[in-house]
Amino acid sequence: MPELVTPTRSHGLVDILDRVLDKGLVIAGDIKINLANVELLTIQIRLLICSIDKAEQIGLNWWRTDPRLSTSASQAKSLPSGADLDARLDRIERQLSALAGKPDAGKHDKPSGRR
Repeated sequence: MPELVTPTRSHGLVDILDRVLDKGLVIAGDIKINLANVELLTIQIRLLICSIDKAEQIGLNWWRTDPRLSTSASQAKSLPSGADLDARLDRIERQLSALAGKPDAGKHDKPSGRR
C-alpha cells in the first residue's frame, strides 16, 4: 500500500487565520507626502483584524449601535411621540424667548399646525 502524502501546509493557513481571529492583529502605518521639505499630506492607517468575540472583549462594539448594520439599533432609535415633540418644542421656545429677552413668549397660543 503506497504511503499517503499529506501536505504539511494545508492546515497552516487555517491555523494562522484561527490565531489572528482569536488573538487579533493590528497593522499601523503612516504615509507622508513631502515636497521640498513641506508636508503636503499625511495618511494614518490603523487596521484591527480580530473576531467579533475578541472585539467585544476589548470594548469595540460599534456595529451594535450603527443603524445601517443592526436592526436592533434602528429600532432603539425610534422617533419620539407627538406629546414628546410638543414638550421639547415648548422647552426650546422658552429657552429662545429667554435668550431674546422676551419673558413668557413661549406661553402664547400654539400655532394651528401643532397639537
